[in-house]
Amino acid sequence: MFSIITTIILGGLLSVTSVGLAPRQKIQVELDTKKSILGAVVELKETDDVLDIYANKIESLVVNINGDVVETDESGDSLIAENISVAKNFKLAPEDRLYPVFLYKGSNNEVEAYILPIYGSGLWDAIWGYIALDKNLNTIKGVVFDHKGETPGLGARISEGEIQSRFVGRKVYDAGGNLVSVTMLKGEGNALKMMDDHHVDGLAGATITARGVNNMLLNYLEYYQNYLKKISS
Repeated sequence: MFSIITTIILGGLLSVTSVGLAPRQKIQVELDTKKSILGAVVELKETDDVLDIYANKIESLVVNINGDVVETDESGDSLIAENISVAKNFKLAPEDRLYPVFLYKGSNNEVEAYILPIYGSGLWDAIWGYIALDKNLNTIKGVVFDHKGETPGLGARISEGEIQSRFVGRKVYDAGGNLVSVTMLKGEGNALKMMDDHHVDGLAGATITARGVNNMLLNYLEYYQNYLKKISS
């Protein structure tokens, strides 16, 4: 009887705590997501009001694999890019997914960058992030990578600024206009002559994670390619 009563009381307390913390957790998730989106374009400071900057700088929309803007779901409800789970969409066939797009606006309200969510698989679990393309739709303005369970000091380094900065200024299309993306080389400390517009240095001891990043970038750039073609024409 004592065990039953204790279980009921503790279960009730946990339930109340969970319900009470839910709004805070939701706000924190929103804050983290918007911080990552902005982080692909600007370097945020601890004192920055992320939500205010986001509201003034970011415009969002949703597209399909054909590059068409999709405004409502199958039930007729309005689609909000920030509410779309790229992880859940990843389980669907590419042609059935929804693809959020985040437009970063400059001081004159013109688009300065297109921020695209990306998702894939690393060595142990999921990897994800955002790639920001300059308004020329070719030059990488910045990237943000994160992971669920890559090895500390090895594959987990994809979440470090030093690794992500390697992609800035690289090109995703070659001189002929073909999508080639940007590839992390095998190993680390490669010769500078090997790191051209489409190649960056790799990760020591994390070949599979680097390969996952390469696949993730190329795959999602291909998924967004029809949209990029439409807005460039």
